[in-house]
Amino acid sequence: MQSGLVLMVGATGGVGQLVTAKLLERNIPVRVLTRNLDKAEQMFAGKAECVVGDIRDCNSLVSVIEGVRSIICCAGTTAFPSKRWEFESSLSPWDWLGAIFDRDRLIEKAKNSPMKADGEGVKNLVAVAPRDLERFVFISSVGVLRKGEFPFSILNSFGVLDAKLVGEQAIMNSGLAYTIIRPGRLIDGPFTSYDLNTLLRATTDGKLGVVVGTGDKLAGDTSRIDLATACVECLGNERVKNQVFELVNKGARPANIDWSSLFESIPAQ
Repeated sequence: MQSGLVLMVGATGGVGQLVTAKLLERNIPVRVLTRNLDKAEQMFAGKAECVVGDIRDCNSLVSVIEGVRSIICCAGTTAFPSKRWEFESSLSPWDWLGAIFDRDRLIEKAKNSPMKADGEGVKNLVAVAPRDLERFVFISSVGVLRKGEFPFSILNSFGVLDAKLVGEQAIMNSGLAYTIIRPGRLIDGPFTSYDLNTLLRATTDGKLGVVVGTGDKLAGDTSRIDLATACVECLGNERVKNQVFELVNKGARPANIDWSSLFESIPAQ
């Protein structure tokens, strides 16, 4: 396990909260990148360094990246249009109706569409990342290679899988050391902000085991808690360096998840 400074991107989101808490529990120094300083400091003040930046603005990342040894990117937006897309102006009923026939018209009006966050945002992180970065961990999604198949064709209606794949390719072509995790449909909390003690006590509701695979062949649900643990376990693990793998919850859950053995079971790529 590495112990250098980790830049957490998307730390106030459901998975990001858990990842940050697990890093802090292991005394790994964390720098939280946020657009909402008040929100981040309410959660992590005194425990993690909180800095303002926006992955959609490359210039805002230059000073943020100094001294960082690893990056964990949990950022993203909703797969379908919502307030989180940050539309430039109020949308009329005609705008929404028009999206049925011309999705690009609606996407163009958004400042935080999937492509802006998961595509262009990740490319910006890659551009400013130190070339000797120990690890770039990116949360992608199952289905990125099956966008034409149901149900992934529905999920990709507004380009979220297109964007995730752009992010993946930017990382893989960068020369940086990376680990890309493709989870299934996310389950388990948190769904709102909790304090760190609550986060550290979080347990999976499904009580299912963890299954990993490659080639984008898996499907199913993925516990946010297990996904967050996997992100932290990847740091410093050479077996998953420059690896892309899927992670879902299936089968009986053992008393303890042996992450090292799980990672060893992933075929070399």
